Amino acid sequence: MTVVEDLPVTRLLPNVLTLLSLCAGLTAMQMALQEQWAFAMLAIVIAAVCDVLDGRVARLLNIASKFGAELDSLADCVSFGVAPGFVLYLWTLRDAGGFGWVAVLVLAICTALRLARFNTMLEDHDIPVWAKSYFTGVPAPAGAGMAMFPLMLFLAFGEDFHLPPMVIAAWVILVGGLMVSRLPTLSLKGRRVSPVWVAPIMMGAGLLTAVLITNPWISLTGIATAYIASLPYGWYSYRKRLLLEQSNAKKPHHA
Repeated sequence: MTVVEDLPVTRLLPNVLTLLSLCAGLTAMQMALQEQWAFAMLAIVIAAVCDVLDGRVARLLNIASKFGAELDSLADCVSFGVAPGFVLYLWTLRDAGGFGWVAVLVLAICTALRLARFNTMLEDHDIPVWAKSYFTGVPAPAGAGMAMFPLMLFLAFGEDFHLPPMVIAAWVILVGGLMVSRLPTLSLKGRRVSPVWVAPIMMGAGLLTAVLITNPWISLTGIATAYIASLPYGWYSYRKRLLLEQSNAKKPHHA
């Protein structure tokens, strides 16, 4: 008879966070059905926070598993592919007719493709170490935030920033395309910080938290705007490092 050992409670923590992310995504859909747009947006944000934490906790405790990775992808597909499209459709995309529904489908499909490609790239051990500081395409949580950007503007500034449904549909399709593109985007993985910058970064994080609490929608709009603005820089810095590596590879090696 095989004896099954009890698992430490800490091994369950990453998967619990993943399930919380899934529940938050589903809750966003429920809030949209009740036309509670602010709560729907907040639920997507909570899903993104839980998604960031589950991977970090798994690596910190050295308990990453194939099961956890698969569960995380399935939860992300719902929380960042299906839920944002559902919320946006009930908010305004249904006024764009069939084009609005196409945008919803494109976002969900591109999220699924993005996650599938990410999982397969994890098994690629031939990429250079520096390339691990970049994602290929916009990550699913960031893509969900970009897709929800028009709703952020609406919550932050009111009806004056309620973009036409056709424009929002086109934006959502563009975001889906960026998710499955080969565009290099910045990642915090593998990046190091000089000790000189630790205190300023901690102070900045505290200030950002305070601003998020006092004025969440304007703060989230600012964060989303900064991320969108970082996309060209991510491509530029990746291209620069790639050309440098290629240049070094062409130099003759002397014995």
